[in-house]
Amino acid sequence: MDNFKKITVLSLEQATVAPYLTYRLAQDGMNIVRLEHPVYGDPNRFIGENVLDEERMNSYFLCINAGKKALSLNLAAPEGQEIFKRLITKLGVDIFVTNQLPKNYQKLGIAYEIMKAVKPDIIWLGLTGFGPDSNEGAYDPILQARAGLMELTGEALGAPQVLGIPLPDMGTSEHGYGLVMKALFKRAMTGEGSRIDLSMFESSVSWLTVPIALSKSFGATISRRGNTHEFFSPVSVYKTRNGFVYLAVGNDRQWAAMVEQPMFASLAKEDYQKNKGRIKDVKALNKAINAITERYTSEELIDIFTAITVPISKIKTVNEVVEDPLVAKKLLTATDPVTGLTLTLAPPPNMTPFLEGCERKLSFPPRFGEQNQEIYGDLLGYDPATLDGFKEKGII
Repeated sequence: MDNFKKITVLSLEQATVAPYLTYRLAQDGMNIVRLEHPVYGDPNRFIGENVLDEERMNSYFLCINAGKKALSLNLAAPEGQEIFKRLITKLGVDIFVTNQLPKNYQKLGIAYEIMKAVKPDIIWLGLTGFGPDSNEGAYDPILQARAGLMELTGEALGAPQVLGIPLPDMGTSEHGYGLVMKALFKRAMTGEGSRIDLSMFESSVSWLTVPIALSKSFGATISRRGNTHEFFSPVSVYKTRNGFVYLAVGNDRQWAAMVEQPMFASLAKEDYQKNKGRIKDVKALNKAINAITERYTSEELIDIFTAITVPISKIKTVNEVVEDPLVAKKLLTATDPVTGLTLTLAPPPNMTPFLEGCERKLSFPPRFGEQNQEIYGDLLGYDPATLDGFKEKGII
C-alpha cells in the first residue's frame, strides 16, 4: 500500500525488540527515524565484527536496521525535549515507539500524555520487559527462562536450553506490529490515537498455548522432550549417512505407507499400527528407525518419503537455507553508498508491495546521527551555528 509511505515512525530504540519492529514497518515503506543518545547510542552498534572498519557500524547492528534514518538527541536535556517536540510536529509523527524503562518516560519527555498534547492522534507504543509498572531489566534469555521457554527446550534428561533465535525479542516485535496496525485502523475509522503498552514477558508467555492449557486444565507435566513430539510418533531427528533429517509421521496412514517401504518392513508390527502404540514404545522405535536411516543418505531418504507424502527435511545450515529457491528469490539487500558493501538480509514474513516496488532493496543501515543535518538543519531550520552549539553542549 502506497499509503504506508505517508506514515512516519519516530523510535527511541536500541538493542532488538524495538529495532526489529521498526524494521518490519520499514518493509512496508514507512518513514522510520530512529533516535539515539548522542554519546552512548545504540549498544548494538558495537556488537559483532567491525566489517566496515569504522565505529558504531558493527555487523550485529546491520542485521535489522536497513531502511531507516538516524538522529542523535539528548532527551534528558530541556533543549533536547524542545527539539523533540518540534520533531513530532515537523515530521508529522504518526507512530512513536520506545523500549526505554517506564521510569524514564517523564524524565525524557516521551510519556504518552506529553506527546498527545503535541499531536493528539499519535499512536504511542511502549515496549517493556514486564509492563508499564515495572522497571526490571529484561534481556531475552532472562525472559526465556522466566516465561518457561527454556524449560521446554533441550533434551529430556539434559539441561534447559535457550532458543536458537531470540523469540521474546522478535515475538514481541511481531505482536507489536499487529497492535500498531490495529491502532492505525482505529485512527483511520475514528481519528483517535492510541497508547499501547506491550510486555515482552506477557508476549512470551502467550506462546505457551498447549503447555498451559494441558498443565492447568488436566494436570499434565509439560517439559522439554528433545526432538520428539509429545503426541505423535515417529517424529524426530534421525542420523543419515551424510547428516541428519527430521521426519514427521503425523497419522497412521503415513505410518502404513512408511512401513510398506522395503527398508522399514521390519517395523510393520501390530503394536505400531496405531499412534498410541508407537508413542508408548517411542524410545525403542526411534532407535530402530535410526539404525535404518543411518545406512542411507539424506537425499535418498528425502526422495523416498516425499514420494509417499510423508513430511521430511534435511537439517539445513543457514547457508543452505539461503540457497533454497523459495528463499533465494525473496532475500532483501542493502548496499552501502560509501564502501559499496552489499548486505544480504533475511526475507520478510510476506512480500510487501513496497518491497516488490523497490526490487527488495532497502537503504543501508544509517550511520550514527546520519540524518542530523537533513532533519535538524533542512527540515527544522536550525542554522549551522546553532547545530554546532547543540553538538558542543551534547544535545545532538
